[in-house]
This record gives sequence, structure tokens and C-alpha cells, in this order.
Amino acid sequence: MKRDTIITCVEPNHRVRTMTTVLDGSYQQLDPYSAENGDGEGDDPDETPHGSGVIIHVVPEGGKSRWNHIEDLDSFFTRMYHYHQKHGFVCMVLQEFLELSQFIFVVGFSTFLFHCIDYSVLFKDKVIVNPSHKTSISDAILSSKEILASMGLVTWICISIAVIFWVLRAVKVLYHIAQFWDIKMFFNLALKIADNDLDNLTWHEVQKRIREVQKDQEMCIHKRELTELDIYHRILRFKNYMVAMINKSLLPVRLKAPFIGEFIFMTRGLKYNMELLLFWGPWSPFENNWHLKEDYKKLNKRQELARMLSKQILWIIKREPGTLGTRMWSLYGRLYLRHFNELDHELNARLNRAYRPASKYMSIFTSPVMTVIAKNVAFICGSILAVILILTVYDEDVLTVEHMLITMTILGVIVAGARAFIPDENLVWCPETLLTAILAHTHYRPDSWKGHAHTQTTRAQVAQLFQYRAVHVLEELLSPLLTPFILCFYMRQRSLDIVDFYRNFTIEVTGVGDVCSFAQMDVRKHGHPMWQTLPVTPEEDHTDGYNNIYGGERHTLHIPISNQYTQAEDGKTELSLIHFTLTNPEWKPPSHAETFVTALRERAKKDVDIVPGDINPLMASLNSLSSLGPGVIVNHVSVPSMSNIFGNQSAATTSADADMSGNRSDCMSSLVKRGMTKAEGPLHNERGLLYGLQQGISNQSLGASVFGSGQKLTPDFSVPIEFTAADMSLSTLYLHELHHKQIRRRGYQEMATRSLWQRSPAQELSTLSEVRQERAPLLQHQDSSIRPTRDS
Repeated sequence: MKRDTIITCVEPNHRVRTMTTVLDGSYQQLDPYSAENGDGEGDDPDETPHGSGVIIHVVPEGGKSRWNHIEDLDSFFTRMYHYHQKHGFVCMVLQEFLELSQFIFVVGFSTFLFHCIDYSVLFKDKVIVNPSHKTSISDAILSSKEILASMGLVTWICISIAVIFWVLRAVKVLYHIAQFWDIKMFFNLALKIADNDLDNLTWHEVQKRIREVQKDQEMCIHKRELTELDIYHRILRFKNYMVAMINKSLLPVRLKAPFIGEFIFMTRGLKYNMELLLFWGPWSPFENNWHLKEDYKKLNKRQELARMLSKQILWIIKREPGTLGTRMWSLYGRLYLRHFNELDHELNARLNRAYRPASKYMSIFTSPVMTVIAKNVAFICGSILAVILILTVYDEDVLTVEHMLITMTILGVIVAGARAFIPDENLVWCPETLLTAILAHTHYRPDSWKGHAHTQTTRAQVAQLFQYRAVHVLEELLSPLLTPFILCFYMRQRSLDIVDFYRNFTIEVTGVGDVCSFAQMDVRKHGHPMWQTLPVTPEEDHTDGYNNIYGGERHTLHIPISNQYTQAEDGKTELSLIHFTLTNPEWKPPSHAETFVTALRERAKKDVDIVPGDINPLMASLNSLSSLGPGVIVNHVSVPSMSNIFGNQSAATTSADADMSGNRSDCMSSLVKRGMTKAEGPLHNERGLLYGLQQGISNQSLGASVFGSGQKLTPDFSVPIEFTAADMSLSTLYLHELHHKQIRRRGYQEMATRSLWQRSPAQELSTLSEVRQERAPLLQHQDSSIRPTRDS
């Protein structure tokens, strides 16, 4: 059998240059991204040789080598993820062809409406020769000669442009089909997953098979084994950068307007332009999908690159309108609430669960004045509409009266609009409970919301994340005017800061390329001290996180070495790390990450034995979680109750409930198809708080205080999908409780009263010698203006 030989040359500067010999003996360079040259977290020393060495990979030809040394793994893994989420080859191809058909329909139907209908006949404006003749549809349609005569030059130009666009789109569809087929073959042959089984597998299971295939196929030739984090890095490389820039307030999404004040503006058009400039445009900082341009890593090039970026911003303009509806999570909200290394289906699942409590929270704020006015308007308009309807029932000729249908329609719209301002008579005022339910699913909220859920200020800030679709449409309509203004007068001013961000927060990872360092979830470099100090009792406060004793064992907690410039805000690093460990339990995190997660679990176990009357973050978290609905994590509660708490779950819930008495395999076999593609994480997880507490929470008084009956807390693991969501919700609430406890203990109450939307300038910039030479608006986050010290 003929073989290709892959030669990987390691140059003195540790840059890995890979070439492969082809049949004629020539060399072809592949995938020229750099190997990591940092602190080597998670790297295998054998895979990064020093000096000038050569690694020779012998790859057999044939079917097995089809997916060897894939050049662009980012695109390949992304296509695999979309293939899984969109239910396979048939659905994806059908969707592509139907979109082509829709375009033909829109163009043809528009032409028909403008040039093929005689509206004078349709509206009976023409004198009818035979009054007894009933007008038909064919009478209102023009003949072919009349249609061609009515079509002018502008119409033919538009049709020609539409035809050209359709042909180009059809070529693109054929190219996509070829890509889909390649992914289909990979799933069928390499992963051994048939199309019929695709919907019964979670992404976690697919990802596990990808890692196993890597050992045999060597899709990535720079690492023998891929980790879950490597795959997430490749799929979410640019999104992690975007999330980090939003987290550090680098991107200009906050504007000030007269009479309105400060508001958040993020539209599809603005987001498109930002991504075009920063990630995948022809002049973006990235050389390719996996490698940042070398100039962006050099300090002496920052001014030149900033001037280039400023010029490029002037050349960009684009807009995409949205659609109407009720409420939706805003584009800014989806970025603010997104974890590092969180896939789309994981984010959507969280936001879908939070939709119902968010809607209820927004609806409890009513204006008494508007309520009184709305009731009277609804009464008057409703009375008139009722009389007209009664007359219509009595004699249908009433409908033939001119403008009668329009009048009825307008009255109906007014009544419906007025009722929207009238609160439900059975409405219960519980803003804190609803806001806690939102936090349990979204995982993030500013400190200023704590204890202020009843205020209009908090409600207005929630509305920035959870906006009316009508507001979204209005923003999109204003986007052509505001987007150039924001790009020219706001984003250009931050060109230097963006260049500095790329240089300071980009690292090279072996087998992955250049990634945002925040996506590494390094709690030492990017963690926040106020989210990591976890003393168990007041007597242990003096340790300040150095050494904490849990059940007789001593664990050394890594003190964060981050500063205002490098730390993520709102617990983004810590919560992202917990979320990733829950959704990827087989992942082996670095020692500092493992220590943080372990310390959090041990702290929770220790809190079980604390007297419930004392200040107990675990009890407060369990109490908050149980207040979301009856029996969230109590064993005897049925699965449908759990699904009601966490929102609209898949139909698998009911089936699993029916077979709860059986073993786990019987339960899984009863799951309905098409539910697994949207599942978060694995089907069974032993790394969460609830699993660790199932044996520990036997304190009768604690159970009585939380659940009111004193029963033991024994989670039901027969329903792993909902249980994973409950585990993350408890972890979120518990970490937030610990965070607020640290704020109270350290005397930083003023941090909780400062608004996220009103960030003050940093006070620590002058102490950071490595940042003093750079303008860094990244320091303007509310929680960063005061930094605790070890001696505080």
C-alpha cells in the first residue's frame, strides 16, 4: 500500500511547520498555526519537542486516511456540530432546496402582484357590461400580452438581478451539499453513527466518538489526543473573543441619548459589522480561522494597527432587519449571558428555561394610571365592537357597509392592546423569587440587582437583556442610521484598545492555534478574587483562601494572580468553568481548575453540617431552588413537576417518568427521538453538587427548613437531562450566595449598589506598570474599581 509521509519540523523558535510528501516527492505545507509557547497548561511535553527536531507521521492511503491531517479543523468541527444539531443530511439538504424555492416564489409572486392583476376589475371600478355576471379570479388576471406590455425596464433589471443571485445561490447550495455529504460520510464511516441514530445521540456522545477517532485518524497532527476543550475552542474561537470583549466592556454597545440616558444598542447589522472587522473580514486581525496575524502580537505595531483598524471601520456598512413578536432575548443579552466555551444549543436551552420566569417578572410591573386608562378604553371600544358583532349576526349585510370591516379590525386591535396594560387579577407580587428563578437559568446578574428586584431601575436593566420584539424591530430599522454613527464615532476611538486586547489576551494552544485566553477558564489569571475566596467558618477567615480544611483534609486554593485588567467580571470565569465541567465530566482540567471546583464541592458538603439558623449559603441556595417549584430535586416528586420548573422540556420527560421504576437502560430506551440533540452535557454526571450532596444532605432540620417536611434529599438520577440543569442552577445560586457573603464580610456593600450600566473609571491603572502605556477601557467594569488585597 502506498503511503504519504508527514514531516513536522520544529524550528528554534518552537514554530511547528508541517509538510506532507505527495506521490511525486514534492512537499506541501499544511496548517501553519503555532504550538503553544506559554506555561504549558494541559500540554503533553512529548508533543512539543525542543530544539530542532523532526516528527514523522506515516499515514496509510485508502479509506482510513480520508480524514487525516484536516487543514481547517475549525470549519470541519463546526460543520459537524451543525450537522448534528440540524438532524442530518436529509433535513439540511431539504432546507437548502426549500430556501431556493422560497426565493423563486417571492420573486414570482411579487411580479404577479405588480403586473398580472387588473385591480380595477378586482375592486369593481370598471363598468360591468353584464351586471348579472359574477366576477371570478380569471377575470382579474391579465393576458400574457398585457403582462409583457406592463413590464418596464426596471422590472426586467430586477428580474435579471434576481436570476443571477439565484444562480449564485444555487452554486453555493451545491457546494454546501458536497460539504454535507463529506460530513455524512464521516458520521457514517468514521464515527459509526447512522443517520437514523443521529437524533438519539447527544452532542456529548458525538464528541466522545470524535476524540476516539482522533487517535486512529489523526485529524489533528499536532496532538495525539484531543480534549473536549480543544473541540470547543475550535467551534467557538471567535464567539469566545466576542463574549470576552462584551464582558470587559470593550465593544461600544452603550450609548447616551438626550432624555433617554444610557441604553444598550446591539443590532444584527452592528453585530455583523463588528464580526466582519474583528474576525472573518478580509482585513480582520486573523490570518486564517486558527491563527492571529503576527503583527498583532508585537507591542511596537500597536499604533500602526490601530490606525489601520480605524480606517477599515469607515468602509463598513450592513443591515439585516428582524421580525415582530412578543419578547425575546436581545443580541446583547445572548452575549452577556453566554459562558465561555458554551455551544449554541446549551445557551438556547438555558435561555428557553428562563423565558417563562423572565416574562412573568416583566409583566408584574404595571402602571396604575395606564391600568385605569386601559380599562376605560377597553370598555368603550369593546362595547362598540360587541354591538357591531351582534348586528352582523342578525343580518350579514352589515358587513357590506363601507369600511365596516376596517372599523371592526381597528376596534379589535385597540381592545387587545388595552388589555395588555391591564394586570391579571390573580397576579402575585414576587419580584425577588422571579428574579432568582431567572438567575438560576441565566447564571449571571449584576450585584446591583440583589435586593432591588422590585425597583423600576432593575426592571429597566432586565429589559435590556429581555426586550420586546417590537423594540428589536425598531432598533433594526434604526440600524442603518446608528450603525455608521457607532462605528465612526465610538468604535474607531477604541481601535488601539482592540489591538491591545488581541495582543494581551491571545494565547497559542497546541493543536488548536490562537485562542482567547479567557476561554481557557484559568481562575488564576482571569478569576475574580471576590468569586473565589471560600472560607467555611468565620474561624477560617484569616486563611483568606490560602489553606482551607474540608472534612479533615487540607486543600490549597490558588490565589488569583489577576488584576483589574485581566480578570473577568460577574464571575464569568468561575461560572464558565463550573458549567464546562458539568457538561463535559470526562474533561481533565488543569490543577488550579480542579482545585477550585473541588473546593466548591467540599465547601457545600461542609455547609450541610452547619446549623440552619446560622448564615448558610447552601441552605439559602436550596431554599431559592426549591422556591422555583414543588420538589425540584426531591426524589418522590415526579418528572413532569421538574419539567414545569425548568420550562418546556422535550417529550422525553413523560416517557422517562413512566419508566422511573425501571433501570437506567430501560429509562433511556423509552426516550422519544429528537430530544437528544438539544440535551446539555452527558446523560449521567457525577461531578455536580447534587450528586456529591445526595449522601451528605441528611440533616433533618436542614431538610425541614428548606422543604418543610424534613425528608432526606436524595436526587433522582433516572432523569439525567433535567437533573443536569438543576445541578447547574444550584451551583449558580450557591456561588452567587458565596459571592455576596464575601461582599458583606469584606465591607464592599457599595459594590452591590453600583449599577452595571453606570461603570466608573478604574482607580488601579496607575499601579499596573505593564498596562500604564496602554489605554485600557477594559478596566471600567463596576466590580473592578475596588480590588481586595490579601491583607484586607
